[in-house]
Amino acid sequence: MTDIKLHLSNVKKSFGSNIVLNGIDLRIPKGKSLVVIGGSGTGKSVMLKCVLGLITPDEGSIQVDGQETLGLGVRERDKLMRKFGMLFQGGALFDSLKIWENIAFGLIQGRGFDRKAAKKVALEKLVAVGLKEEVCDLFPAELSGGMQKRVSLARAIATDPEIIFFDEPTTGLDPIMADVINELIKSIVVKMGATALSITHDMASARKIADHIAMIYQGKIVWHGPVEDLDQSGNEYVDQFIHGRAEGPITDDLKSVRSAA
Repeated sequence: MTDIKLHLSNVKKSFGSNIVLNGIDLRIPKGKSLVVIGGSGTGKSVMLKCVLGLITPDEGSIQVDGQETLGLGVRERDKLMRKFGMLFQGGALFDSLKIWENIAFGLIQGRGFDRKAAKKVALEKLVAVGLKEEVCDLFPAELSGGMQKRVSLARAIATDPEIIFFDEPTTGLDPIMADVINELIKSIVVKMGATALSITHDMASARKIADHIAMIYQGKIVWHGPVEDLDQSGNEYVDQFIHGRAEGPITDDLKSVRSAA
């Protein structure tokens, strides 16, 4: 039986009377890539923040390698975070740091690497994402959007994480560059043998990088299956979303909300 790397069970989170997560259940096998799709405001980002420990769920369980992560102390949480890598939406590079310093930030600040050793790793990761070593001493503003995204990916894999999180990885990129980044993400995750959890509303990206896809709607997972089954999901919410149709159950629900307002 395939080992489960990340397991969310009945995860709930509300902000006042606003129920954002209403019982999320997900399992991601070791070495597999799961992409969670869904519209804005459906709970994707809150779910990701719960896994990262940035938000504490009201109920439920989040396990990594069979270990419960909720309620961990500072030391245990720090040890857990060493397993994680993160590609933030928009890149989130530090403007005042050189490219290699951005990539090596976690190594220096979190792992205690000296700058020489950290720069060596940073250069290796820079090459791994298809950039030349010559850009290492430039600043983010001197790079194109696509190159910045590659740098962000290099930073995400700098510590050789076991689990990599991707938050809208193709945001702000043109279709061609987005496909380049998707291919890069897919090849790096496979090469590293990492487990990946991504959130996106970009269906081209989801289809490219996913082994499995789950759709979140109104704080619950309404469908979960292999990416090759997506077009035959038999789920009306999935069907409407992936084809970008204005009419359907999601629109009907929005109309109900507006009518009640």
